[in-house]
Amino acid sequence: MDVTVALDAMGGDYAPAETVAGAIDAVKEFPQIHVVLVGIEDSIRAELDKYQDYPKDRIRIEPATEIIDMGDVPTLAIKEKKNSSLVVAMKLVRDGKADAIVSAGSTGAILVGGQLVVGRIKGVKRPALCPFLPTKKGMSLLIDCGANVDAKPENLVQFAQMGSIYYENVMGKKNPTVGIVNIGTEEEKGNKLVKETGPLLKECKDINFIGSVEARDIPSNPSDVLVCEAFVGNVILKLFEGLALTFLGVIKKALYKSAKTKIGGLLIKSSLKEQLSLFDTKDQGGAPLLGLKGLVVKAHGNSKAFEIKTAIGQCITFKENDISGKIAKVVNQDE
Repeated sequence: MDVTVALDAMGGDYAPAETVAGAIDAVKEFPQIHVVLVGIEDSIRAELDKYQDYPKDRIRIEPATEIIDMGDVPTLAIKEKKNSSLVVAMKLVRDGKADAIVSAGSTGAILVGGQLVVGRIKGVKRPALCPFLPTKKGMSLLIDCGANVDAKPENLVQFAQMGSIYYENVMGKKNPTVGIVNIGTEEEKGNKLVKETGPLLKECKDINFIGSVEARDIPSNPSDVLVCEAFVGNVILKLFEGLALTFLGVIKKALYKSAKTKIGGLLIKSSLKEQLSLFDTKDQGGAPLLGLKGLVVKAHGNSKAFEIKTAIGQCITFKENDISGKIAKVVNQDE
């Protein structure tokens, strides 16, 4: 099954050099992938000309004359910069000319554009951004981590439903567990949102709800899907990323402290590298914005070629498993 991905070639800290490199790596690794590079044509072509050995018939350029900057107000940028690389790429998805869009650009603009340009699935009240978190036992899906501050209980129930569908299809685990992030495991704990959402999740027949999950337990993988509103989710995500970098820095400093520790470091290098790789978020690509008519994937702003390639590869599973169709079926089953 062929999968066409519109890549916002101008989005991200290292665009277009790394976005183009990631696209080339993607078409070389995934034979079913076709990439549409959207952005300033001269800049993109200059980067493409640096490469020769790739299937040129599976990469094409879609011109765009504007770029949405990180400092732009998201809503105004989407409405006023209609010929930006991000908006043009999203229109390709909306019009059925691409199956997905990948962008490492402005998170706010991607969230707004996803809803205004691509559009929500009928029945979905709010879309949700959901990255995978590396944990001791595997991966946990965090939903939502940036799209819905001040969400309502019914929104969190839909997040749980959408997250379960995504996890089951991507990770291949039937009936994944769902937990709600809380300050304690007891039902009487939590703020108003958590207390009102808990009973609704317990009654929801579409999910395997296991109760509340404390933040300190998240690294040990207490639940496959972690449900929360965006403010809490974003704090968790950024804390994970910061701790990972700090942890790696501390270990590196300890190993290079003396000649003895350097020798010890060499002896455990391969084993240590293998274990630390479990907590490397680069392998996860990007975070999908679930609940839209087409797939929108937000890659890290500092993504380089490897992360861009991985984010593009994510789109294959999404299309092959018709995740949007399955979400639409679940959220509309009571209508």
